[in-house]
Amino acid sequence: MSDNNIKVLINNLPKRLRPVARFLRHQESASGLSTTRYIQDVSTCLIPKAVFSRSIEDLTENTFLETSEEALIYLSPAILGEHIARKGFSKGLNNDLKKQVSETGVNLLKKAETSKLIKENNKKVLPIKAAIALTATAIPLTEFSLNYIKNLMTLKLFNKSDFRNIASLENNQEDAAHQEKVKSSAKKHIMGAGIAFAGCLGLAGLLASRGKNSKVLQKISEFIVAPGNKLFKNNEKAKNFVNKYFNMDFARSPKGKLVLSKGQLTTCVLVGGCGYFGASADRGKENLKETATRFPLVALYVITGSELVEKGFKNLLQKYGKCKDVMNDKKQVTPFEQLGTLAEKLAKEKGTTVDKEFKSLIKQKGVIFGLPYLFALGVMGFFVAGMTVHSTKKRYEKEKAKQTLGLAA
Repeated sequence: MSDNNIKVLINNLPKRLRPVARFLRHQESASGLSTTRYIQDVSTCLIPKAVFSRSIEDLTENTFLETSEEALIYLSPAILGEHIARKGFSKGLNNDLKKQVSETGVNLLKKAETSKLIKENNKKVLPIKAAIALTATAIPLTEFSLNYIKNLMTLKLFNKSDFRNIASLENNQEDAAHQEKVKSSAKKHIMGAGIAFAGCLGLAGLLASRGKNSKVLQKISEFIVAPGNKLFKNNEKAKNFVNKYFNMDFARSPKGKLVLSKGQLTTCVLVGGCGYFGASADRGKENLKETATRFPLVALYVITGSELVEKGFKNLLQKYGKCKDVMNDKKQVTPFEQLGTLAEKLAKEKGTTVDKEFKSLIKQKGVIFGLPYLFALGVMGFFVAGMTVHSTKKRYEKEKAKQTLGLAA
């Protein structure tokens, strides 16, 4: 069905469904995927934290972190991987090899097992892919730095480094020595992240320029884009797990563009977590304990939980016979651009109108998208934010009570 016909069907929907249809369509487009996911995740994380914010400093920090973190994850990969690194490192390849750069390293190595041509081409392509993947280290290293940048920001804007004051647990005079310690630690760790990225860029340049003529560099390239193949040659399950969750190679979009992979996301969460704990420890034990309470839940949800939640909801919908027009037995959901054709088919089968069936399909697709989002907003958003704030306050009050009893004794 043509683009114009799809637009007509959308315009024929009731007013309350038109924004839903446009959002779902934009979400699946190549240009809209990153922006819609950015909006979804920022709203899921930031709105609950804003509701439970304990001070203007707390609100400012959360706003800075959530908007910048989600931008790193959803907006920077396309710019960094597709538009900068791929164009820069692929210049020496012919057009056919340039197209192969969008393939994942795991797939290229698998194809090489049955194709001598691809095996030969991999000598040129894999070092380029590894060089591009190394530029993606900018994402987790920047994520690592953000919490230290946040500490410096709060010091600059509000002259505060004591978490007890920032979280409104107390209202004490700031300690100048402690402020200097927080500032020095932040600058040291940010500089360390910069040095680490410079090293990654140096290795990337070496792989791109010398990789095709060096067996050693080719092996390094293979390890970067398919670590599971090197670490677990005889264990298929372990190999696939490592390739999925600890691989710095970019993923490939349906249109052949480089996009953020699950391995890059995992690396971002784990490396960023080191920054979370380090920066919070600098500001006091209360901040460190709060991070230890919240971070494991969020990290697990980001890495694997969101997939499990989505699968779980699809299983329930399938079990109760819901949304079966847009979701098949394998739980694959019909792409938005095919909904018009599907509506025509269902209208003929049921003897109804295309508009009526299209309306039903939009509702079903909206449910499949909306339920996981509401779970994320309610449980991972409001519950985790509220639980974290409450537990920090109760923990602090309990410790103060112990100190008071100790002094009294």
